[in-house]
Amino acid sequence: MEIRVKSLKFDADQKLLDFIEKKVSKIERFDETITDVEVALALLEKPDNKSVKLQAHVPGGNLVIERSAKTFEEAVNDCVDAMKEKLVRNKEKRYEV
Repeated sequence: MEIRVKSLKFDADQKLLDFIEKKVSKIERFDETITDVEVALALLEKPDNKSVKLQAHVPGGNLVIERSAKTFEEAVNDCVDAMKEKLVRNKEKRYEV
């Protein structure tokens, strides 16, 4: 599984990139068919001004989760937790047939 990180309107430091790599790599346990994952980081002008969009490419389509928080780490954690649930539901749906 390949993980690509894009930071929009700023440069992400290595510590943040390592954190994202560590957290996002764990979702592969929930669905082995994930080909790659895109993580887009953006700064917003809202109070919760850090936005993370997590997009997993699986057979049959893409699964997308987007969360905002005060820190990128918090937003990444929220995205990963939501993606785990979405992957499990998607996998169950695929194998029900």
